[in-house]
Amino acid sequence: MTGAERAEILQKMGDEIVARTDALARMEVRDNGKPLPEAVWDIEDTAGVFHFYADMARTFDETAQKEISLSMDGFTSKAVKEPVGVAGAIIPWNFPMLMAAWKVAPALAAGCTVVLKPSELTPLTALELGVIAQKAGLPDGALNILTGLGPDAGQPLTEHPQVDKLAFTGSVPTGSRIMATAARDIKTISLELGGKSPMVVFEDADIDEAVEWILFGIFWNQGEVCSATSRVMIHEDIYPALIERLVAQTAKIKIGHGLEEGVLLGPLVSQSQHEKVLAAIEKGKSEAPLLAGGGVPSGLEHGCYVEPTIFTDVPTEAWIWNEEIFGPVVCIRKFSTEDEAVALANGSRFGLAAAVLSNDMERVERVARAFQAGIVWINCSQPTFTEAPWGGYKQSGIGRELGEWGFNNYLETKQITTYDRSAPWGWYIKE
Repeated sequence: MTGAERAEILQKMGDEIVARTDALARMEVRDNGKPLPEAVWDIEDTAGVFHFYADMARTFDETAQKEISLSMDGFTSKAVKEPVGVAGAIIPWNFPMLMAAWKVAPALAAGCTVVLKPSELTPLTALELGVIAQKAGLPDGALNILTGLGPDAGQPLTEHPQVDKLAFTGSVPTGSRIMATAARDIKTISLELGGKSPMVVFEDADIDEAVEWILFGIFWNQGEVCSATSRVMIHEDIYPALIERLVAQTAKIKIGHGLEEGVLLGPLVSQSQHEKVLAAIEKGKSEAPLLAGGGVPSGLEHGCYVEPTIFTDVPTEAWIWNEEIFGPVVCIRKFSTEDEAVALANGSRFGLAAAVLSNDMERVERVARAFQAGIVWINCSQPTFTEAPWGGYKQSGIGRELGEWGFNNYLETKQITTYDRSAPWGWYIKE
């Protein structure tokens, strides 16, 4: 198919997602647990991803080939971009339909076929994506949705010799195994893995704004976010006042079923995840002062609910400071100087995201450049845009998704060079 033909199908898929926003969002809530307003936002973003890559596919026919200027007469050359082939995509449970779109849309736009393996915990909207693709006229076999457990479905996908490219979002240990498996056949891979992202709040930051972004950075989506700013460094001059305000606002967060009006913190995705997060909190209680939360909310014992939890004065050697908890748990400590803050922020094996809050724009630009992270937010935390690259440094991954970078993940570049034959080459055969 031409890029324009693929664009028409992707556009229809996005349009159908828009038309079904409410139904898909409610399905996401029941499958994942997140509050309905967050699920609606996710589905709207999902539609936007398909529309964005429809536009990219539409222009691909004109941009897939580039003439190259050569240093020797008698030759012409061009670089041609072609689809990499069969793409295996493995996605997590925290943003089920949106994570599917991040991989499926650019892969289809580039001309690849896709085998999508959703999490066994949240497969419903991925299956609906197949229905939507059929309705939009996507040819049979272009998108294949494979449900099941990792050992039964994910591992065979990563090992299959006819899969040309692997795209994975999930934990570091699983990503490491996928990377090792891909190495056997030298498969192209992109990995978006874990994080323990820092937020630095300087003394001139507005306290209410800082509290808002600290809350959003860790309690949005129940903290089940790879890029969650779960390590917060606050300048010592505003530390007491900010902490007091943060605790007061945290207490106001409504916890409950995702379809209940006004809920801003839903249940965790599964009993297993619930147990892991509570175990991490118990470990943290022996390492640092627990300032808020730390348990199951009263009246919500029959579900996978966890109170929004705040630890303060957390030592840098503490387990909770260094390990990804993937729940509504934030670790906070104070700092004195800019250099100290940057060193604390970068003192992690992860490097997915980082945030800095200050009214001094020269300082925030300087700190943003100093962060060892693939995504940096200034005076905010967590906004994500389809147009901008997404991915991390260090153990947070390889490659970038979204924007033109996500599209290029699914392309190979071929050089085609032509000799004009105006004269014999004459290296071996002399006239």
